[in-house]
Amino acid sequence: MDIKLTTSDIEKFRQARVLVVGDVMLDRYWFGDTERISPEAPVPVVLVGKNDERLGGAANVARNAASIGAKISILGVVGDDEPGRRIEELLENQGVTSYLQRDASAPTTVKLRVVARQQQLIRLDFEQAPTHEALLNKLEQFQALLPEVDAVVFSDYGKGGLTHVTKMIEAARAAGKVVLVDPKGDDYSKYKGASIITPNRSELRQVVGRWKDEADLFQKAQALRVELGLDALLLTRSEEGMSLFTESGVEHVTAQAREVFDVSGAGDTVIASMAVALAAKWSPAQAMKLANKAGGIVVGKLGTATVSLEELQ
Repeated sequence: MDIKLTTSDIEKFRQARVLVVGDVMLDRYWFGDTERISPEAPVPVVLVGKNDERLGGAANVARNAASIGAKISILGVVGDDEPGRRIEELLENQGVTSYLQRDASAPTTVKLRVVARQQQLIRLDFEQAPTHEALLNKLEQFQALLPEVDAVVFSDYGKGGLTHVTKMIEAARAAGKVVLVDPKGDDYSKYKGASIITPNRSELRQVVGRWKDEADLFQKAQALRVELGLDALLLTRSEEGMSLFTESGVEHVTAQAREVFDVSGAGDTVIASMAVALAAKWSPAQAMKLANKAGGIVVGKLGTATVSLEELQ
């Protein structure tokens, strides 16, 4: 089942053009050690020794796609602030072309994690939905960028950056683009007409309810796929691997056996790999195998990480 990348595959990946649209955020990590409990409250005192900053949300999808060689651009909204400028800098370092709208009235979304002895102790979120004007500007920019790309990924983290996702999907499909969605929430009607959506088990349960067995899952997933007019629904199932539901049935791949260190950002790696492979004209079933391999590698790393072409080979 293992995917072998040929020289021709790698060349096609390098030519693939993917636009990532969605909720852009900055992941900040404070690493330290803890040896005592605070006298002020029953909480550990962390002596911070180093910090790290990584691209999060849609920006992590973009850097994952760029790390496997494709030509990546990103469209989103950030605040007119230091974290927003840091995101643009990190994207540039990754070779991602950035079309970020600056919104002076809403801060950039930041997730700050405090980690001691390789355990996350707390996460602090700083966020606010972008303004209507910033979102409309993004919609105009999206229309202008469409002719330049082969595939579009919508990375929905429920932060308000994809308010106009339905219009964007319609425009992308009308332009003949492959459209992938990493969904959020319990209403998937806004993703109608996409090529592929990639929910995990808990996300799918929110929409279709629990399933008794594989046959029940098949019925529920296919009913949702047909209702939304999708070409495929890719269900990511952690230790159970992945299932791809299409008009011709369902295909499964088993999880790549390895130690799971951190699952944060694994969904970003999966949809990024799928998008690059589909933009390179791979079949959805082949793309799933590549995404499964990439996801298996990234969960063995701490925090939001990426997979390189060398690792995939």
